Amino acid sequence: MLMSKLILIRHGESVWNKENIFTGWVDVELSEKGVEQAKEAGKLLKDYSFDLAYTSYLKRASDTLDIILKELNLNIPIKKAWQLNERFYGALQGKNKDEVKKEFGEEQFKLWRRSYETRPPAITKEYEMYPGKDPKYKDLKEEELPLAESLKDTESRVLLYFNKEIIPQIKQGKKIIISAHGNSIRAMVKILENISGEDIANTEIPLSIPLVYELDDDIKVIKKYYIK
Repeated sequence: MLMSKLILIRHGESVWNKENIFTGWVDVELSEKGVEQAKEAGKLLKDYSFDLAYTSYLKRASDTLDIILKELNLNIPIKKAWQLNERFYGALQGKNKDEVKKEFGEEQFKLWRRSYETRPPAITKEYEMYPGKDPKYKDLKEEELPLAESLKDTESRVLLYFNKEIIPQIKQGKKIIISAHGNSIRAMVKILENISGEDIANTEIPLSIPLVYELDDDIKVIKKYYIK
């Protein structure tokens, strides 16, 4: 039986993580702490080698990956996919989480942040943060450009990409690392472990701690663990 290893890692702390701001698709930098976290993740992965890497279109994830690969002295193909982006938080993007909680109440805040199917307030196409205004997404169809996403919506786009692009590479025996975001990683964890929507919404994904999946030929999980 062939066993494959897949490494998932959430990016290091961003400047908006540090300020407790809903980020979504806003393309912010890693904080100084985030850069150090990415370097530490690279050191934690010193006994691993990879054939292929995936990341999102967002620099906090791609920069984390670049730092890790530099630590490992690896020069491997990197595939960037918008489908691995963070959940699109709609009109909440750019707002402080504590202020949102204070304005709308704890219950509504939890629904927006942690429920599986509830979407946050949507933006319009005229909104400054509409992804259609960003050249990075010029090749996307209009229906692919979100106005707001639930975790379920995020899972749907991640699932399509994961099944079409990543699983075939795993089945070929490729050693893969994916640097992405809290909610896109939640989606992959849900897919791999067949977790319910309610349970995955409450699953915490720590910043910059490598999560290892050992998988059999059918992409069933044999073992799962964090490297700390």
